[in-house]
Amino acid sequence: MGFGAHKVVASSQRKFSNISKIFFSGIGGSGVSAIAGFMAGSGINISGSDRSFDLNPSNYLYKTLTKSGITIVPQDGKGIDSSFDIAVFSTAVEEGNPEMLCAKSTGIKLKTRPEFLSEIVSEFKTIAVAGTSGKSTTSGMLAFVLQYLGLSPNFIGGGRVKQFKTESNSGNFLTGASDTLVIEACESDGSIVNYNPEHTILLNLDLDHHSIAETSVMFEALCLNTSGTIVVNSDDANLQSFIKNGRATFSLKNSSDFRAADIELEPLQTAFTVNGIKFRLRLPGIYNTYNAMACISMLVSLGIDIKGIAAAVSEFTGIERRFDIWLNDGKKFVIDDYAHNPHKIASLMATVKNTRESICFIFQPHGFGPTKMMKDEYIDTFASYLRDGDHLVILPIYYAGGTARKDISSEDLAQGVRERSKSAEVLGRDEILQRVKKYDSYVVFGARDETLSDFAKEIAARIK
Repeated sequence: MGFGAHKVVASSQRKFSNISKIFFSGIGGSGVSAIAGFMAGSGINISGSDRSFDLNPSNYLYKTLTKSGITIVPQDGKGIDSSFDIAVFSTAVEEGNPEMLCAKSTGIKLKTRPEFLSEIVSEFKTIAVAGTSGKSTTSGMLAFVLQYLGLSPNFIGGGRVKQFKTESNSGNFLTGASDTLVIEACESDGSIVNYNPEHTILLNLDLDHHSIAETSVMFEALCLNTSGTIVVNSDDANLQSFIKNGRATFSLKNSSDFRAADIELEPLQTAFTVNGIKFRLRLPGIYNTYNAMACISMLVSLGIDIKGIAAAVSEFTGIERRFDIWLNDGKKFVIDDYAHNPHKIASLMATVKNTRESICFIFQPHGFGPTKMMKDEYIDTFASYLRDGDHLVILPIYYAGGTARKDISSEDLAQGVRERSKSAEVLGRDEILQRVKKYDSYVVFGARDETLSDFAKEIAARIK
């Protein structure tokens, strides 16, 4: 279906008319907060809780959600009663949590975040952005371009689009007037197989939460559930089986329906042409060129004028914690990034080496299970991309709670990197700050932990 056929409908016409009040348990998570904000924007009464808010009421997201009209209560079960139509739970909330027990005892309809999102997807003409890297940037860019062009999209993302941020929106959602919804379709919990989008983008396929084979099966299910356009990166070796008749392709190298040419990679921005039209991107690196090409290919396939897309793309400033620059005075340089799997880290390191000759990289692994699964790939990536003048510091593994087996450590990674003749060690944050002036350039990266941004900011302040 061409984009011209996408109609504009009022919120009251949507199929949420049978829902007036929802409770979100674990509302502080990026995925849950996006859905909660989106539903609140649709005029639904929203309440929620999060254990992180109980520990830190001054939390940035606590304030933002409250200003959006969402009621935040302690996560003790007392905030749930029979007046709620649905209680939506983050997958991080345990079965024995007081809110889970209370919701079951009151007979409220219970749904997990993935279950509820899959229902929302089916209510709209949804564009699902899938891939093991780049989902947040590509979905955010898609939503931004649609908004810039006056098409009033809806958006539920995992990352925070800088230009969507307000006092009442952290940047990870939009509640628009159209029937188009852009979502970040994450494969991490396997729920991607339950989505029934109208259109799908496959950015790439690599090792992340699951093996490549397992993720490939999920992507195939998503494609089978897609009723309209499917756009595939034809340069990705692991996506070759997804290139089929009727599917649009994009590339920087191989032949495709949409191919970037005349690529100019500057330290902090990028330029390229598509079908003779010049695109300027305020984001660096080959990986962001691929993200932009995915966005362009989908929108052109849906009938949107490529010149309008070019104008909009040039205004997009990106996602929080994706190459966020905290200091750049010509000599000293500090950035913060969400890179956490080997593919993302390789893309980040390949890009940042164009900015400085010697860099101290600070990586915080996330979770004991994922770290163990990707250990060899982490070591290979760091050994391949660290230069002789670079140094790698690995922070202790980030642990968010639960029953994970702690059978791997950051020292296991550092030792593997050292065995490949590269400079690496394990330090805590205080130790790093004590000797921070040893380097002029730092790259801080890792997933989920919001305090990594504060840490990067502290480093910048100390070496400035």
